Amino acid sequence: MNEPQTKFPSVKMYGINVSKMNMKETVQYLTEAVQHKETHQVITANPIMFMAALNDASFAKAMQSAELVVPDGTGLVWAADYVGHPVKERVPGFDLMFDLLKVANEKSWKVYLLGTTAEAIQESATKLKKQYPNIDFVKARDGFFTEKEDMDVVEDIRKLSPDLLFIARSVETQEPWIYKYKRELNIPVMMGVGGTFDIIAGKLKRAPKWMQKLRLEWFYRLLQQPSRYKRMLDLPKFVFRVRRDKDIIIEKK
Repeated sequence: MNEPQTKFPSVKMYGINVSKMNMKETVQYLTEAVQHKETHQVITANPIMFMAALNDASFAKAMQSAELVVPDGTGLVWAADYVGHPVKERVPGFDLMFDLLKVANEKSWKVYLLGTTAEAIQESATKLKKQYPNIDFVKARDGFFTEKEDMDVVEDIRKLSPDLLFIARSVETQEPWIYKYKRELNIPVMMGVGGTFDIIAGKLKRAPKWMQKLRLEWFYRLLQQPSRYKRMLDLPKFVFRVRRDKDIIIEKK
């Protein structure tokens, strides 16, 4: 699969195009993608995902081939600024999903929810249907299916033909799965949303505003899920790599 040509300002770090668009521009860009039926894999990237890409060629390929990578993690915003190619602002995946749902509600789009546990995804669907009554939520399905079941899931999504597909699976699975099947799915916007459905369902809480402003969402998540501590070790590793590679990290656009 060829690397996509960007139609927006971006900075290429470690071979991955990171959008410089702000939230409003990103939503407008993806709105037009839906209207023109243009397939887009949207990755809401953070330093942990970049470290995964640096250590795993297949994961790197999934990120390099994505039509849109936005700077979700504050570490990416810092990195772009550090190497002299700042992005306009952080584009949190949680907020991006809800901004897209607002547009979907205005335009009566179809949305498919995929991922997390059966209980959490159904609770999320129930809440979202109340909040966005004009959206046709075509299906809500849990993310616990095997590789042998992949094509059944893909065919189900294709049959229902949503405008937006939001997927919440593990970091190791989520982006590679979308990359593997995005041509078969042929959905205008396919976006990994991580723990978003668990937050909507009430299983997790999002960091309070003051912690978001201080860029401490990662720490709040760690307090709720201490088992993530090994993954969080990638944050200082990313800072070290960027400082070390400052002169070679960037490919100018």
